[in-house]
Amino acid sequence: MAPAELKTVANAGGNGLRLGLAARLALRELRGGLSGFYIFLACVALGTGAIAGVNSVSQMMTGSIASEGQTILGGDIRFESDNQDIGAAERAYIEELGTVSSGLNMRTMARKPDGSDQSLVELRAVDDLYPLYGSFETVPSMPLTELFAERNGVHGAAVAQIFLDRLDLSVGDTVLVGEASLEIRGVIAAEPDSLSEGFGFAPRLMTSRAALDAAGLIRPGSLVEYSYRVRLDDGASASALAGLREEATSRFPNAGWSIRTSQNAAPSLTRNIERFSQFLTLVGLTALIVGGVGIANSVRAWLDGKRGVIATLKCVGAPSKLVVAIYLIQVMLIAAFGIVLGLALGAATPFLAAGALTGIIPISVNASFYPASLGIAAGFGLMTAFAFAVLPLGRAGEVPATALFRQQGFEASSLPRWPYLLTAGLTLAALCLAAIWFADDRRIAMVFVAAVIVAFAVLRLVGHAVQLIARRWPAVRSTPLRLAIGNIHRPGALTPSVVLSLGLGLALLVTLALIDTNLRRELSGNLPERAPNFFFVDIQSNEIEEFENQLMELAPEGKVIKVPMLRGRITQLKGEEVNADNVPSEAQWVLRGDRGVTYAKNQPENSRLAAGEWWPADYQGEPLVSFSAEEAGEIGLAVGDTITVSVLGRAITARIANLREVEWESLSINFVMVFSPNTFAGAPHSWMATLSDPNADAAAEGEVLRAVTQTYPTITSVRVKDALELANRLVGQIGIAIRAAALVALVASVLVLAGALAAGNRSRIHDAVVLKTLGATRATLIRAYVYEYGLLGIATAVFALAFGGVASWFVVSRIMTLPSDFMPDIALMTLAGALVLTVGIGLAGTWRVLGQKAAPVLREL
Repeated sequence: MAPAELKTVANAGGNGLRLGLAARLALRELRGGLSGFYIFLACVALGTGAIAGVNSVSQMMTGSIASEGQTILGGDIRFESDNQDIGAAERAYIEELGTVSSGLNMRTMARKPDGSDQSLVELRAVDDLYPLYGSFETVPSMPLTELFAERNGVHGAAVAQIFLDRLDLSVGDTVLVGEASLEIRGVIAAEPDSLSEGFGFAPRLMTSRAALDAAGLIRPGSLVEYSYRVRLDDGASASALAGLREEATSRFPNAGWSIRTSQNAAPSLTRNIERFSQFLTLVGLTALIVGGVGIANSVRAWLDGKRGVIATLKCVGAPSKLVVAIYLIQVMLIAAFGIVLGLALGAATPFLAAGALTGIIPISVNASFYPASLGIAAGFGLMTAFAFAVLPLGRAGEVPATALFRQQGFEASSLPRWPYLLTAGLTLAALCLAAIWFADDRRIAMVFVAAVIVAFAVLRLVGHAVQLIARRWPAVRSTPLRLAIGNIHRPGALTPSVVLSLGLGLALLVTLALIDTNLRRELSGNLPERAPNFFFVDIQSNEIEEFENQLMELAPEGKVIKVPMLRGRITQLKGEEVNADNVPSEAQWVLRGDRGVTYAKNQPENSRLAAGEWWPADYQGEPLVSFSAEEAGEIGLAVGDTITVSVLGRAITARIANLREVEWESLSINFVMVFSPNTFAGAPHSWMATLSDPNADAAAEGEVLRAVTQTYPTITSVRVKDALELANRLVGQIGIAIRAAALVALVASVLVLAGALAAGNRSRIHDAVVLKTLGATRATLIRAYVYEYGLLGIATAVFALAFGGVASWFVVSRIMTLPSDFMPDIALMTLAGALVLTVGIGLAGTWRVLGQKAAPVLREL
């Protein structure tokens, strides 16, 4: 530092803080390079890049869906009615709006003509105007009228390739659907509005409405979705679509239809993208906050190397706040550089992901730069860097110059003064509030932020508890072990930093691993054992008795459960119109669209009463209903309240007689609402049945499926194991993304651990030189470090197992309502991983310490 600058610094002592001088000195010192700040940069860049990348990809996907809303929806506006077609007045109103294309969707069975094999299919019947937007493509390519035309009494159909693979069929072959024969004339290559059709459990089969009528599948109680897509004549602005939706709802309040516009073409997909993006963003924020500990360690280590400069500044009269300002400016400039690196990574992520997503989502994904996502990530990065840098900087400003000249560092310093603590606290509070504010589901974000705060607090307690135990541990004879125990609790020990560094990353990893393992085990093992073998739907009342007899003949040791089923939509709660905005998101599915309802004399065997009483078998009073207890609590219903359900165009108001605890995870026949039998006296309905036979093998199940499909071609048979296999694949794909996100947090933890070791290098060098001077060998010191890092790794792993076990149990048992078990193999892998990380990185960080020459260090004592 030049003499003139020293004089200026001396004069600054009485003139308060001079930011210009602080900035000039900070920039001068930065000319020496970024040595000591590489871990700092990595922590900031990793967390910022993760947040920027996840939000950019989410914005790209939701933007692509919104930009192609007309193609995805199949029209400007779409009207849907479940299980009952709309009336003549509603149809006339829709036809006045513009060009209308109608369609029907349902699940049914498709089988080979010889009866040797069959498959569940998602059947879709469309008219000649389909599609209004986009292009429907098949291989071989042909016009829709030719593709579905009737030739010699046989209608045409197009199918997904997986359907041909499953039944070993080819284009030109014939399949039976219901009572109709369909010729496969093409393989579906592009279905432009498939996203708006929702998730399908079976291959797609498309044909004409005439073919569906010939199949005879639409009967009373059949599960059918009627849809009407409209291309408007008067334009399709957002305001026009919103006004049209309100007009249709108010003009036909009892139509029972749901209305979607091209502004919200695929709400379920958009909602899932936003939720998954929120989860990954919170994981990225966790990595950034964990990296904040690394920032604090890096700043502390860097300041430790600046002792001479700080001492000189203070000796010539520089006030503490000037010292803090100089190094805060440097820290924030370096943090800004790290943030720029992270933003560059985040900005590139959509371009890297666009190609992969095109094969998953059947829309054109156009990558771009997303300033809002990058701005949010930059804000998180700056707040984190500032909050975690203030405390070590505040401590450095309070250390007297004499202590710095005596080579005393900052590890033994007390907490900084209250302005620094308040500044750090307010910045962290702002960081938490920003995470909650920008979240799509703020309740989940609040829980996540609270969990991170609790984890930080508990980890600090764990670190202090480990030090307390080490301090009170009885003397041991082994010199390396005695040194290791002393290193754990001595002033300036790495214990709190190491425990905090690895704790959050390992805990998150354990939580996600246990959730993933429990789900996989449930889907592939326990659940199939408890679940029925088959579900059968669309059974007519005149078929149910003979159908049950056939099942008992095919599976004499099996158990058949049958229940009547109708479809109904909840229209009022407690006498007031349904308002989904006042219902938690996890319960809105109960109010969305038509729900299956049933009636019963006796209480279902797979449920128990949580409140109220069941009605007598011969009850003939006012309509009563039994409601699922969990959903009732989320909606705000209690025994004695009323609900109104629209069934077959008739509004039925029933009083809640009792609440039931329902075991949804058993996959048995369960309903949110079970009514008293007199409620639907004389109403037409279909039946649903299950067949449970734990001893049936694949061959026996195949025989049941073939016999039922041939005898009752209009009954839909669902093999539960097929649905579970599909769910297992989906869970596996989601699990890969979740584990990748957890790996980001773990990498941040490793970086923080490396930063903690760098922060303690000076005191390690001092200790090693003194011990070597007194006769300690390198082998003795290595053993001491192995013991020290091993003990810290075990303590951290124990916390991670406890915290991760509790967190995974809460998610699996309370949120997913599935059995949750602790996995010993996960525990052992976590313990082994913690030991490898702490011992390996610890030895790598201290290897240079062991090679230090004694003379330079001893001269500074």
